Amino acid sequence: MNFVSAIAKENSFQPANVQTVLNLLAEGSTIPFIARYRKEHTGGLDEDQLRLIEERFSYLTILEDRRDTILKSIEEQGKLTDELRQKIEACTKLQELEDLYLPYKPKRKTRGTIAKAKGLEPLALFILENPTFAGDFQEKLREFINIELGVNNEEEALQGAKDIIAEMINETAEVRQFTREFLQKESKLKSTKRDDDSLKTTKNEKLKDKDKKDIYRVYYEFQSDIFKLKPYQILALNRGEIEKFLDVSFVFETETALAGIIKIFLKGVETVFIDIIKETTADSFKRLIFPSVEKEVRNILSEQADLHAIEIFASNLRSLLLQPPLSDKMILGIDPGYVSGCKIAVIDRTGKYLAGATIYPHEPKNKMAEAKAITLKFIREYNVDLIAIGNGTASRETEAMAASLIQDNKLNCQYLMVNEAGASVYSASEVAKKEFPDLEASQRGNISIARRALDPLSELVKIDPKSIGVGLYQHDVDQKLLSKKLDDVVISCVNYVGVDLNTASVSLLAYVSGLNKRIADNIFKYRESKGKFSSRADLLEVTGVGAKVFEQAAGFLKIPGAENPLDNTSIHPESYQATLRLLSMFNLDIQTMRETLGMIEFFVNKKGVEKVAKELNLGVPTLKDIIENLKKPGRDPREDVPKPILRSDVLRMEDLREGMRLKGTVRNVVDFGAFVDIGVKQDGLVHVSQMANKFVKNPLDQMKVGDIIDVTITTLDIERKRISLSMK
Repeated sequence: MNFVSAIAKENSFQPANVQTVLNLLAEGSTIPFIARYRKEHTGGLDEDQLRLIEERFSYLTILEDRRDTILKSIEEQGKLTDELRQKIEACTKLQELEDLYLPYKPKRKTRGTIAKAKGLEPLALFILENPTFAGDFQEKLREFINIELGVNNEEEALQGAKDIIAEMINETAEVRQFTREFLQKESKLKSTKRDDDSLKTTKNEKLKDKDKKDIYRVYYEFQSDIFKLKPYQILALNRGEIEKFLDVSFVFETETALAGIIKIFLKGVETVFIDIIKETTADSFKRLIFPSVEKEVRNILSEQADLHAIEIFASNLRSLLLQPPLSDKMILGIDPGYVSGCKIAVIDRTGKYLAGATIYPHEPKNKMAEAKAITLKFIREYNVDLIAIGNGTASRETEAMAASLIQDNKLNCQYLMVNEAGASVYSASEVAKKEFPDLEASQRGNISIARRALDPLSELVKIDPKSIGVGLYQHDVDQKLLSKKLDDVVISCVNYVGVDLNTASVSLLAYVSGLNKRIADNIFKYRESKGKFSSRADLLEVTGVGAKVFEQAAGFLKIPGAENPLDNTSIHPESYQATLRLLSMFNLDIQTMRETLGMIEFFVNKKGVEKVAKELNLGVPTLKDIIENLKKPGRDPREDVPKPILRSDVLRMEDLREGMRLKGTVRNVVDFGAFVDIGVKQDGLVHVSQMANKFVKNPLDQMKVGDIIDVTITTLDIERKRISLSMK
């Protein structure tokens, strides 16, 4: 198979671009590097397209290896015909290969193999090869009676032949493909409540089971066409089945399926043995075909649902990681709690931990006055600009305390609710222990919460992406696939933003193109022993950084205040000389670039972009990137994103009224809508039907995590703590 042609044809790419991408990947180039610095070579393919090429190449390689193994196996059996070879070589999917290989696959003992051992295969072939037989069939059956082999009468001979034919039907690739497509197009998936009291053995388990039952109530009597099923429904049905609350089954016209199978197996030929074939087909379908294909189709549905859920998770994670930093603020972080108290910590404008304490404003200790006094002392002593409150247990009570503190003392301070998912994971991690060896785990989460407000990306990269909690059913999907996708998102975000070479943590550096944990550690040690990097070229002095690593990483590592201002841009060192020639072309000075380079685009456009690119021996995309960086050196792309809502007062659920218009922050986007923080204890739900005055197919087309949106309260259920919102 020509991999390049196949990938190019499937995705409408230019074959030359696909070949270039595969060559660059083989040479050790990373996706972010190729996407940003090799646009001319790839036709400007973006990261998603590059990853698609990488994934398809991997799949086709596996397909080709499996094809070779199957051909070799069948050939060794002496059963490889020219026709079969052509069919195998024409396969473009692993499932097609496995269907063709099924008749030749080494088998365990089956009813069919037992019948063959009794010498009944010729009888099975006779039935299939003589559709117009007009003789005495009973006489034919008597020919196969063999007491020594265990065939005692005509009935046993016929049954053995039927067992062999049943397996032949099951092993016909076209039959399995028909059944697979039939179930996917013509069937419904049905779920019913499963009653199994034996599962409930303790009082606590019964309570848990009751909670879960409420979750699955909508699926107790549920039925839907396969093609109408939503991904989240498939994942919910899977989980309900695994947890033994639901029975899930296919509903379809069995007779229609059997008729289709018979037509395919007999290739439309009429036969005098049709009654035997019908009976055998029904047995084959019930016993062999359906159990196997049912599992395959369920797996196909699950894989599709997994991919969809993972894409949503990845999109939400990207939005969360790219939330704008609230830089240049003194921040007090609070990790709320009841019994264990609220942990507070102050960090400075660089994220350095200054001080911390534990307060007990809530039940059961109710030391509110003392808690306020301690918090107020910290705010005044360190000139705190912002209070960052984790959104977990006791968060809204802590929010009320913060609002009261600000208003009663007329503080020039605001507060922000911060997604604290994964903070406890960070607290107990090796990274946290290394950062704060003298603090207990319980005193580290509050620092993480404060730092998430200061710079979300720098802090969240320290946590396993799966623990950040911005998806749906993330524990039910393919965990290996989820991890790969989320890691790709983190890598993409880190390199999209770029990192400060002199302040970035080891966790952040490890995600930079070309680097790994070992080299990131070496960069950190270099900073500790020799001080700050003064130029990107200094990277070559770090152990493990050779020419290739430098090529891949340098453009993503910035040095604010460097002697060469280009070191604080995304311009790659390989383009420095061309950049200097560009500046001299218009008599501009690199040292005053911030003041004068807003004009660079005007000068280049006036002369002609393509003409300038040719003179500099650059591609047009690279020239445009250089101009953009010269216009805004050191720019953080997150600056364009709206800042989060900062508050100084608090709303209670009881303050809300239907029809109220409020601003809210999108916390999570899922298939059926989005959860929005409107400043009360419970997030509200904007159902997909309430997002616009038109049909919305995908909520991600309308919004992303972190967006600030205007919403109206449509339904308010204080008792059940449910708020329905509308964007209409």
